[in-house]
Amino acid sequence: MSVFVRHYLRCCNKLNRICVNTRRCRTYSTAYNAELYTTTKIDKDEPTFDKILIANRGEIACRVIHTCRAMGIKTVAIHSDVDSDSLHVRLADEAVCVGPAPSAQSYLNMDVIMNAIKQTGAQAVHPGYGFLSENNEFSRRLAEAGVQFIGPPEGAIRAMGDKLESKQIAKNANVNIVPGFDGVVKNEEEAIGHAKDLGYPVMIKASAGGGGKGMRIAWNDTELREGFRLSTQEAASSFGDDRLLIEKFIDNPRHIEIQVLCDGHGNAVYLNERECSIQRRNQKVIEEAPSTFLDAKTRKAMGEQAVALAKAVDYQSAGTVEFLVDSQRNFYFLEMNTRLQVEHPITECITGIDLVHQMIRVAKGHPLSITQDDIGINGWAVECRVYAEDPYKATFGLPSIGRLYKYMEPEHIPKVRVDSGITEGSEISIYYDPMISKLVTYGSTRKEALDTMKKALDSYVIRGVTHNISLLQDVLVHPRFIDGAITTNFLPEEYPEGFKGHKLTEIEQLQLVSMATSILMRQLLKDRTFLNQTRIGCKGSPQKVLNLIVNIEKQNISVQVEDLEKSYKVIIGDRIVNVNKSWSISADLLDLEVDDQACSVQIISHDAAGNLKIQFKGTIYPINIVTTAISELQSLMPEKKKPDTSKEVISPMPGKLFSLSAQVGEKVYEGQEVCIVEAMKMHNSLHAAKTGIIKSVNFEAGDSIGEGDVIIQLE
Repeated sequence: MSVFVRHYLRCCNKLNRICVNTRRCRTYSTAYNAELYTTTKIDKDEPTFDKILIANRGEIACRVIHTCRAMGIKTVAIHSDVDSDSLHVRLADEAVCVGPAPSAQSYLNMDVIMNAIKQTGAQAVHPGYGFLSENNEFSRRLAEAGVQFIGPPEGAIRAMGDKLESKQIAKNANVNIVPGFDGVVKNEEEAIGHAKDLGYPVMIKASAGGGGKGMRIAWNDTELREGFRLSTQEAASSFGDDRLLIEKFIDNPRHIEIQVLCDGHGNAVYLNERECSIQRRNQKVIEEAPSTFLDAKTRKAMGEQAVALAKAVDYQSAGTVEFLVDSQRNFYFLEMNTRLQVEHPITECITGIDLVHQMIRVAKGHPLSITQDDIGINGWAVECRVYAEDPYKATFGLPSIGRLYKYMEPEHIPKVRVDSGITEGSEISIYYDPMISKLVTYGSTRKEALDTMKKALDSYVIRGVTHNISLLQDVLVHPRFIDGAITTNFLPEEYPEGFKGHKLTEIEQLQLVSMATSILMRQLLKDRTFLNQTRIGCKGSPQKVLNLIVNIEKQNISVQVEDLEKSYKVIIGDRIVNVNKSWSISADLLDLEVDDQACSVQIISHDAAGNLKIQFKGTIYPINIVTTAISELQSLMPEKKKPDTSKEVISPMPGKLFSLSAQVGEKVYEGQEVCIVEAMKMHNSLHAAKTGIIKSVNFEAGDSIGEGDVIIQLE
C-alpha cells in the first residue's frame, strides 16, 4: 500500500469522541474492478450528492466507497477507535471516530453519528447492512435533519422490520406465508402451547431480528424452552427488542431470495433470485445466482409476489424478499430485508446492474433507468463467505481472532471478485462479525464459476487466524452440491458428526505425499546452501535419494524420493510419480505439477523434526516425514497421554462471559448448562461434561475470555 498524507482536523470532546481526518495524495490498488461485474454506465452529468457518510465498517463500507468514487461523490467513513486504521477508513475522503470498540457505543450510537453528519456536511447516509441499516428511528432522525437516507422510507423499514407486521402485510398482498402464530409469544409456556398446535418442529424467531440471530429450531418441549431463553437474550442484545414469534418449521426447504429495486415514481422490478441454502446456524455460507432449482414459471411468480410486497409498503431502494421453497417448488414468504444484502455481488454479476449506484440514484429522486424487460440472466455467479472461524468446532464454526500477518487475495485469477475490508496486518477482533471477505467468481456456466471458485480458494493465503476455506472447498466438490440437490439442512445431513476436514481420495493422498516429500527434499538442499553461493557449503555431497516414512491421516507410508535434473521422482509402492521443480519453497503459494497435473498447496509450517502442515484442497494436513532409521527409533517412544479435561468447562472460543448459572460448592449434573459465552453477537451455551461439585469459578459475568480458558473446574 502506498504512503498517504493525513491532514488532521481534530474536533474532540469526551461526550462525542469526534475526530475528523481528511486524506489527500492517496492511491490504492484493490481487487475490485467494477467493469468485470457490472455493465452500468454512470452519467457524470446526472445530479447526485456531493458527499455521503457511510454508517458502517469493513467490506460493505469499502464496497459503497468504490461506487461513490465512480460517481464522483466524496465519502465519509465512521469508525470505532479499534478500527482507526481499517481499510474503509483509508479509502474514504474523511473519517470520523464515533466511539470505543463495542458496537452499542460506536456504530449503533445514533447521537454521535448524527453529530458526525452535521460536522462533515454529509448530504446523505448509506447504512450498508447490519448496524443501523434497518433502524426506522435512524431513518426518521435523518429525515428530520434534512439528510437523505439511502434506503427505503421509514414506514417500510418499520413494517418489514417487524416480522409480525410484515407477515400480515404479506398475507394481505396475496404473498404465500408460512403457517404460524400471528402475535408475540410472551413466555415459554405459551410458546409450548403454540408449538403443540402447529406441531413440531417449530422455528422461534426474533421479531426485529435478522442474520440468524435470535433464531432457534425446536423439535420438542425441552429444546423449545432453551431456545426461547437463548433467542430472547440474543434478540435483546442484538436488536434491543426481545419480542419473539413462532411458526411452523418447513423441514428440508431451500432458502431462495428475490432481489427487488424500486423508485419513488411507482416503478419496481425484480432482479431474479439467489440460492442461499448452504447455511450454518441459520447464516448463509455459500450463495449462487441463479438457482439450479427454479424454472421460469416459478421465478416469475416469486418475482411478482416480491414486487407486490414491496409496493404494498411503498418501498423505494434495493431490498430482498426471502422465501422458503419446498421440493414441489411451493414457496413461502420468510422475511424482507430492507437494505443491501450481503450477497448482492452475485446479482450484480448476472444482471450487470450496480445495486449501490441504483440505490444512490433512487435516493436522489431519479426514476429507475431499467425496466423488467431489461433484466436477464447472463452467466452464473457463486459467492463464498470466508470467515475467521474454526469449522471443526461446534456447528461448523466458532470465531477465531488474531492479526493477519500474511494475507493475499486471489486477484490474479480472471473472473474473481473479492469484496473485503481488510489488508495484511488487519486485526480480527471479538467485537464484530468474523467475515474476512466475500469471494465471488463468475462464469458463463455454473461449472465454470465453480471451477474458478475452487482455484481461487486454493490460491487464497490467510495466515494469523483460523478460517473456513476447508469447509467451503469440501462443499464445492460434494456430489450433492454439484448436482444442485441442496436444502438448508445440507451441512448437518452431510456432516452429521460435524466437519472433520476433506477426506483424501487415493489419488489425492498420492499427490499430497509426493508433493510433501519433494518439498522436504528441496528444503534439505536449501539448508545446505549458503547465501549468494552457488556451491554446497557443507562437507559431503547432498543425498540424491532418500528413503522416508510419511505419517499422514494415521497411516505410515514408505516413500523413496530421488532428486533428478528437472523433477523429483517419487516411488510409493508400485507407483512412480514425477513432481516438477519449477517452484520456490519460500513462496506463500506453491503451484506444482504432479504427473503434469496442476496442484496448488501452501506450506503452513515446517520444522527440523520433519513436521509439516500443508494446506491442500482447503484442508490443512499435519504430516510427519522422517528417514526409515528415525522412524524405527520413534516406534520405541511411549505415546503421550491426553490430559483429562472432563472436570473443566473450557471456552471453545474467544468472547465475553455473558452469564453464569452455577456457583462454587454447587452440584451440577452432566449436560447441565453452567454458563453462556457471547462471541461475535452470538450466544453459546456451555454444559458440564460430568456430574460433580464446582471447585472454582475463574471468571465473572462480563469478563473477556480467550479460547481454551478454563471457566469452571469441578472437584
